[in-house]
Amino acid sequence: MAAAEEMIERVTQAAAAAVRRIADAASADELEKLRIGLLGKAGEITGFLKSLGQVPAESRPRVGQAVNAAKEQVQGALEERKGALASSGQLRGKHWIDVTKPGIRRGAGHRHPLTRTLEEVKAILQSMGFRYDDYPEVEDEYHNFDSLNTPDWHPSRDMHDSFYTKSGNVLRTHTSAFQSRAMRAIKDPPIRAMTAGRCYRNDDVDATHFPMFHQLDAIAIDRGIHFGDLKWTLEQVLRGLLGPDIRLRFRPSYFPFTTPSAEVDVYYRGKWLELLGSGMMRPEVLRHGGLDSDRWQGFAFGMGIDRLAMRRYGITDIRLLYENDVAFLAQF
Repeated sequence: MAAAEEMIERVTQAAAAAVRRIADAASADELEKLRIGLLGKAGEITGFLKSLGQVPAESRPRVGQAVNAAKEQVQGALEERKGALASSGQLRGKHWIDVTKPGIRRGAGHRHPLTRTLEEVKAILQSMGFRYDDYPEVEDEYHNFDSLNTPDWHPSRDMHDSFYTKSGNVLRTHTSAFQSRAMRAIKDPPIRAMTAGRCYRNDDVDATHFPMFHQLDAIAIDRGIHFGDLKWTLEQVLRGLLGPDIRLRFRPSYFPFTTPSAEVDVYYRGKWLELLGSGMMRPEVLRHGGLDSDRWQGFAFGMGIDRLAMRRYGITDIRLLYENDVAFLAQF
């Protein structure tokens, strides 16, 4: 019981201190840092929520009530301070434009880091004989799931993972949806094909996840293709893009449309960061593309352009890629 009372006291004191810090926040950036430090995944108040499992069962309701009250108190203080900063004009930040001042001539625009990264990956693959084509962003379930050997029970089909239209189509969850379309369009192997573009998944926004992201997918189909060809291709692409001295790791994985499968990681800022999934195309996928799986073999891989751009340019938060902040984009 004493431990529960002690935790309630700690929660109450932490919330009171947080409210005082929020009230002193002088800018939108400072307020956002406080929000993340208090309510983010590793935030101080969030930490109390995660600790509830260690509280004895008989005390858990009272402690949980105190933690929820602290969370609501902090959220209310954040909203109140945000409104105060907005009314004073400080929420606009240091780069806001005063429309009453004379115009300023600005320099030429810059390619977005996502665009730069995608163009360079495409150029490397095109130099290796891969052709590029665009494919639909709004797909039917057959091309997005069925043709890739994704079973009916797979969680990626659920509404909480995918975005469906009223007509029953789906915003493509990966550029792998292009595979059967490419095989049927090109028809006669050998095939070296790729595509790239926006994909959509129902993810919560944080430093490494966004509900819209960019992928590049590629397939290679011929007689006698094996996993060594896939590994060599990926090493050439990633070392050509990120430098010859990077550390890569191939990990066994599972995808419905490849076997064997592997995820590829790069060592970044002291930890391994997943960049792509890959593997040898399953016979079912080749048959969905109209090819004889007894005659032809192939490999496929799909890489996240957003994370690749973050690795190249030292970007630590994926949200920066979509905020269109002029000062941020001018660095590229």
